[in-house]
Amino acid sequence: MKALFAIAFALPLSAATAAAQDLESMNLANQLGTVLASEEACGLSYDQDAIAAFIEENVAADDMGFASTLRGMTKWQRSGLKSMSASERTAHCTQIRRVAVSYGFIKD
Repeated sequence: MKALFAIAFALPLSAATAAAQDLESMNLANQLGTVLASEEACGLSYDQDAIAAFIEENVAADDMGFASTLRGMTKWQRSGLKSMSASERTAHCTQIRRVAVSYGFIKD
């Protein structure tokens, strides 16, 4: 009976952990997609090795959904950048530059 209870308790916990990891992966792909989509629009040039190192450090090797989520977000953000006002673009690019520097994608 104790073993059955342990299994019954562990399954939802395991599913919840997997769902949290999926959400974390999606959030990271969305955020990184915003930074990458902004590179050209903000006049930046990112260090490709730094981006690769960021992926190695922050994305699980078996995360099959990360790349497609990243691609979708990057594409969506690029289209959104085209409709920004000058002030929106200034604010956006200022923060993107700061984020890119903090992760070593560009040198300050």
